[in-house]
Amino acid sequence: MPESHYYPAILRLVTDITNRPPTGLDDLRHRCVTAGLGPGIPAGPADLAEIRRLGDRWAEIVDADTEERRVALLNALLAEAAAYPRITTHDGCGWHLHYRDDGVGLAAVLRAVTGVAAAQHLTQLGMDRLGRCALDECRLAFVDFSRGGRQRYCSRACANRDAVRRHRRRNAG
Repeated sequence: MPESHYYPAILRLVTDITNRPPTGLDDLRHRCVTAGLGPGIPAGPADLAEIRRLGDRWAEIVDADTEERRVALLNALLAEAAAYPRITTHDGCGWHLHYRDDGVGLAAVLRAVTGVAAAQHLTQLGMDRLGRCALDECRLAFVDFSRGGRQRYCSRACANRDAVRRHRRRNAG
């Protein structure tokens, strides 16, 4: 199955939710719309709480110490998405698949697309494509989208900070 154009945005969204839990419904809606989840998906206080729990579950998937554990956690997430995929078009996106029934709340939608996006990304590129920032004082989660699969930092800022620190240590005299 080819990767959807918005899977990377979904994986970045759930990772951002893990690293910085939403402060409220407006914050959550804004992040979801920015990631490409349509504004028409219903969301209420229960969705906010459930999505915060999804962030905790995503942290468990990121932190899994073996591929088998990561797969088991991901399969549990996928098992909760009990809807048939359906072809749809909206918001000028063209024809694409939805992995949800109509009228389903935001938490269920995000849980389903997170499971599918992660399964596609990890099975195509490798189960080791999730991690934590190598900078000791950071440790934010990240999804490795790099070509070579060797990402160690959550951002260029952390990579640069660590490089400067290593350079200064080497040149200290």
